[in-house]
Amino acid sequence: MSSNKMKLFAGNANYPLAEEVAEYLGLTLGAAKVKTFCDGEIAIEIDESVRGADIFIVQPTCNPTNDNLMELLIMIDAMRRASAQRITAVMPYYGYARQERKTKARDPISAKLVANLITAAGADRVISLDLHANAIQGFFDIPVDHLPGVPLLAEYYRSLPNDDLVVVSPDLGGVTRARSMANRLGVDIAIIDKRRPAANQAEIMHVIGDIKGKRVIMVDDMIDTGGTISKGASVLMNMGATEIFACCTHPVFSPPAMERLEASVITEVLTTNTIPINYEKQGTCSKIKTVSVAPLLGEAILRIHENLSVSRLFSD
Repeated sequence: MSSNKMKLFAGNANYPLAEEVAEYLGLTLGAAKVKTFCDGEIAIEIDESVRGADIFIVQPTCNPTNDNLMELLIMIDAMRRASAQRITAVMPYYGYARQERKTKARDPISAKLVANLITAAGADRVISLDLHANAIQGFFDIPVDHLPGVPLLAEYYRSLPNDDLVVVSPDLGGVTRARSMANRLGVDIAIIDKRRPAANQAEIMHVIGDIKGKRVIMVDDMIDTGGTISKGASVLMNMGATEIFACCTHPVFSPPAMERLEASVITEVLTTNTIPINYEKQGTCSKIKTVSVAPLLGEAILRIHENLSVSRLFSD
């Protein structure tokens, strides 16, 4: 065991998940207060010593993205100035990940900017789940432990008979993720070929693969407004699929996602708790099922603290 003491802290973004991770590790969350002044400025108070400690800060940068990002940056800075030995930013969801490349002239690469900010604040390491693009790991000049959500999602579906099951990627970019799930379940894959005329809009061109007479699992890294997954499910049903299941790691669920999913032909939507779902603001959907990433994050944190391999957590 590493000689330095492990301490776990949390911002306001997903406190229940941080509590689950702490319970898994047998720890109590560190004493910290995150406050906001009347003018919107964020203030952090760390109410215990962190000198020489191995610090892990659980803070997904989900909606409100900018507030949660600033909380993380200020907390990292506070830990660094309090002489923490090592600081790991545990970001179950990495905000701005979809702005990872220039798609037209004068576009920013905001995912890289966020990586620079986290590094400049004083983080020594980052843990994240299902980055929108694997290349984001290379935006950091510090180690990044990129954990996949597929093993958790696939485990949920192992109880389904696989003789008429097929895994579908909702776009060409998600083929690797779909193939990983299909391999774990021992089934074939299919791919939806689509194009995006504008942000949060998708037009489905055609489907590559056999889905007629099949039960379908659509897998993606996130569901935002629910338009792509709902349209894709309708197309698959029209092409002869018998039942549609959908799953994702990150439940962004920007309105009107809940209404779209509830009204869709999808039987069930499986997701994780990387992002907290605010049913009062986002609406309700009876089809949502959630699995926890706390054991995965907890085990990754423990292995990093003890200088053990993290990749063994998700090796096939």
